Amino acid sequence: MPEFVQMPQLSDTMTEGTVVKWVAKVGDKVDVSDPLAEIETDKATMEMVAFDEGIVGAIYVEEGTTAPLGEVLAVIVQEGEEVPDKPASIAASGSEPDKAEEAKEDQDQNSTTKSDEDKSHQSASDERIKASPLAKKIASSKGINLSEVEGTGPGGRIVKKDIENHTVSASTTAASTPQKSQPLTSDDKRIPLTGMRSIIAQRLLQSKTQIPHFYLNVEFDAAPLMNLRKQANSAAEEGDNKFTVNDFILKAVSNAAASVPEVNSSFDGDSIIQYGSVNLSVAIAIEDGLVTPVIRDAQEKSLLEISSAVKDLAQRARAKKLSPDEFAGGTITVSTLGAYGIDSFDAIINPPQAAILSIGSIKSTPVVDEEGNLVAGLRMKVGMSCDHRVVDGAVGAKYLAELKRRIENPASMLI
Repeated sequence: MPEFVQMPQLSDTMTEGTVVKWVAKVGDKVDVSDPLAEIETDKATMEMVAFDEGIVGAIYVEEGTTAPLGEVLAVIVQEGEEVPDKPASIAASGSEPDKAEEAKEDQDQNSTTKSDEDKSHQSASDERIKASPLAKKIASSKGINLSEVEGTGPGGRIVKKDIENHTVSASTTAASTPQKSQPLTSDDKRIPLTGMRSIIAQRLLQSKTQIPHFYLNVEFDAAPLMNLRKQANSAAEEGDNKFTVNDFILKAVSNAAASVPEVNSSFDGDSIIQYGSVNLSVAIAIEDGLVTPVIRDAQEKSLLEISSAVKDLAQRARAKKLSPDEFAGGTITVSTLGAYGIDSFDAIINPPQAAILSIGSIKSTPVVDEEGNLVAGLRMKVGMSCDHRVVDGAVGAKYLAELKRRIENPASMLI
């Protein structure tokens, strides 16, 4: 019988995908695991493979088209089998835990007891935000602040449909106040958003409007770091790994986050999650956007291991060869624009994380030494954007002091 090919869920936050290219054409024979198409998700462009062998009977969705999860994209038939018309989209199946949680929510709402209705005198602990695990999961992936959502479950508990209704309400409000754009001239052009650019726009808008940012800025003495890097690279043999300034910075950021774990955290409705491992998200510019792959357990890695990891991630990111799990689970982010000649900048937090470091370029600057003499120095400006729900100013300052100590004494990172 015909086997319909649906838009698959290739990442945990994916809700739709764009068919970038059909690798298989109508009439091609395919085996299990043969590539069918390249699909652009919210995080990367990935191959969609065949789960059945046969012949590509029809392609229903053209290249460049964006389709939701479960949309029927093509059909695989057997030799001599009639090619069917495109059916209605098949709903993408959620994970079993999510289905179970959704069923539990329905049961909870249908079994509201009189005791729920009589709770007019609640203690302070009862006034915390109450939400189902599924609602928390969806809110976290969408960057939604649970304190802004009205719960309709038992006792005001926030459930899945409340998150969905909140998202629709927010979209409707935004759509109801359109801004007038100037008429296009013959020299102008309208560029449709790619899937990646659309997700970047959504997530950063949510971050900037729903996370209370505050910013800290410091200046470090970069001379010791530059001297050590020069010595390390001079001692390296032909073909050995050469360290970049960024390698040292990533190592320092990771170790400092392990020492001040309050910044290695995220806001989660009625609680704060403090992570045991520093999973370092590294912002990497690619041709059509920005990605943040993760170096896992970065606090445990040596300088050489971090250097090798970031080079590998950057190379595969630009070749669009990263898998979805390599973007997931980051706990703190580093964004570096020093190579572009930027002195300093303030970055937007990568939700649901609570902090992002912004690294500027190293500049030759006149400084006063310990004897009061004016000498040439090397200075680097570092910014830190914090979620004030999680990180207070004093905690952010404590973290930057720890980061400063490591960058200005870089030999400690070699131990």
